[in-house]
Amino acid sequence: MKQLTATGTGQTVDEALESALKELNATKENTEVSIIDEGKKGFLGVFGSRPAIVKVTLKIDPVNEALTFLTDVIQKMGIDATIDVNRDGRDITFNIAGEQIAILIGKRGQTLNSLQYLTQLVLNKHSQEYLTVIIDAENYRLRRKETLVTLATRLADKAKRTKTKVVLEPMPSFERKIIHTALFEVEGIATQSEGVEPNRHVVIVAK
Repeated sequence: MKQLTATGTGQTVDEALESALKELNATKENTEVSIIDEGKKGFLGVFGSRPAIVKVTLKIDPVNEALTFLTDVIQKMGIDATIDVNRDGRDITFNIAGEQIAILIGKRGQTLNSLQYLTQLVLNKHSQEYLTVIIDAENYRLRRKETLVTLATRLADKAKRTKTKVVLEPMPSFERKIIHTALFEVEGIATQSEGVEPNRHVVIVAK
């Protein structure tokens, strides 16, 4: 969890705190306050005076930031949906449910993949450790995985039968991994990824 900090100064600790909170646009309830210097009024309130200094830290939850971003995007698309968040170690899954889910998924999951990519950027912008995002909608990811495994098996048979390379369409890295895993132990078949993102694709080769 990243932290945003601000240092406030003022004639009193309260004034210094108010200054720092204003800079962070935050309230005292969601911050941690450290008093660096309580300050000193000085003689006649002028000579030898020293301002009070406080350090205010605002904690940001990266998952909440990502959820807020994703919710905002979906609302701007005019879609009424609910989002359930699950965390397993460094893997964060956002499960979307509601109407018009097909619009969110897009052709072959392209819209869903774009949302996943952008949400992961937002998440890791606010996280001190690298986190992986998975965005699913009505179990699309499971259905897509089953489709890719079936496709991989069929194209591997074609590669062995024709003794030629079979080039698949460009896919995001997590979908290419499904292909590689499905064919890893298939005798007489090897797979490799070629090309440059976003056009990187899997090639199935008969050994």
